[in-house]
Amino acid sequence: QVQVVETGGGLVQAGGSLRLSCAASGSIFGLMGWYRQAPGSQRELVASIAPGNGGERNYADAVKGRFRISRNDGKNTIYLQMNGLKPEDTAIYYCLARDLPKGNADKWGQGTQVTVSS
Repeated sequence: QVQVVETGGGLVQAGGSLRLSCAASGSIFGLMGWYRQAPGSQRELVASIAPGNGGERNYADAVKGRFRISRNDGKNTIYLQMNGLKPEDTAIYYCLARDLPKGNADKWGQGTQVTVSS
């Protein structure tokens, strides 16, 4: 059974840092990434990373230069290092893992809350 589990959210002051982790299990995963959803807003891409050494990374414009995504393929785990956090980064952060044997089906975690106080 496929599981996708995020950890690492919390409350931080503006300018602070947090590190999110996402562990996927139960299959083989291709692209993985982080999305976020603020109250009253649609879910949006934060960052994504392809598998393999030097896997392609993509970032939303709003987080470029502040957030960094990384990946450990041996552990099916991705990380999101978030620096210079702003109140507008406040959202529930969701991990996405694409299940390769299931035709790249999207598998989502339950989400982790990130709150940035001003």
